Amino acid sequence: MKQNLDIIPLNKWLNTGDSPLVIAGPCSAETEEQVLSTAKEISKIKGVNIFRAGLWKPRTRPDQFEGVGEKGFAWLKKVKEETGLLITTEVATPQHVEACLKNDIDILWIGARTVVNPFSVQEITESLRGVDIPVMVKNPINPDLKLWLGALERINFVGIKKLVAIHRGFYALRKSIFRNPPMWEIPIELKRIVPNLPIITDPSHICGNRNMLFHISQKALDLEMDGLMIESHINPLVAKSDAEQQLLPKDLKKLLSKLEIRKPTGSKEFQNKLSELRSDIDHIDNDLIDILANRMDIIKEIGIFKRKNKITILQLKRWSYIIEDRINNGIDQGLDKDFLIKLLELVHIESIRIQNEIMNE
Repeated sequence: MKQNLDIIPLNKWLNTGDSPLVIAGPCSAETEEQVLSTAKEISKIKGVNIFRAGLWKPRTRPDQFEGVGEKGFAWLKKVKEETGLLITTEVATPQHVEACLKNDIDILWIGARTVVNPFSVQEITESLRGVDIPVMVKNPINPDLKLWLGALERINFVGIKKLVAIHRGFYALRKSIFRNPPMWEIPIELKRIVPNLPIITDPSHICGNRNMLFHISQKALDLEMDGLMIESHINPLVAKSDAEQQLLPKDLKKLLSKLEIRKPTGSKEFQNKLSELRSDIDHIDNDLIDILANRMDIIKEIGIFKRKNKITILQLKRWSYIIEDRINNGIDQGLDKDFLIKLLELVHIESIRIQNEIMNE
């Protein structure tokens, strides 16, 4: 069900023109020279609106670089003075929020490891009560839309109306080419549920390396995400955190210049053809639902037959045959193997559920 949070539209408090919002800067503020050198180069890139740098870094192990802390505020102030860029940094505690407010940080963001814990989010929101500052909220590490939405709601309910969601990918058990697989269906569903919420994508944390950044950035814009947060470092090879995923400013400029900003709507002829094709899809979807309903009716008959004959629900040989046969058939018709596996698994889970209910009647 759709719902509107009480949000001030992005273009009312941040002037990006007709272009996507672009946030860039190093993963971590390491030294004054590193921060200022990176910021000065980034400020020359058309389309970059905000400079990002982490002062506190939530690391997996305590022997890793955990940020410079409050010492970095002086460097970020110089960035603002010398480049005119707005400044954002991550906060994970009420003390971080208080320090940022005292040091004129323009925008705050709450990271994935914090969003996963509603207690931590609530503590931060209480420190934001009565404060007028933009807040960006990354998705939790685990693929839990309700947890992400809950964090956004908590922050909105204490009066933060300049609100942005950041899609940075999700942890997955299966091996992936991504550091954090994008699972696009989750931010798309968030956009559907809260249509007035700006959502930007963080390709750096999704990819975990420089090689795929353009592909994910373009995909994000094609899916009507409102902008990008991309990590950039003056010398990524010596970065103290996430070195593999940070771009040189000159490479960031090349990436942004290659992005194609596509229109959400087209000519009348285009719209007419699109409506025709969508109508075809509507008919096919209705046919699919009818076919699935018929399949589940047969599953019910099978369940009753198994119960009468005291046969187990799960038949591994039959399931193995279905997987192999349907996947081969689907691949022959040009369908993706992973998609077929997911589809068949969903159908099988529902079939087992129906038969289990029948067995327990």
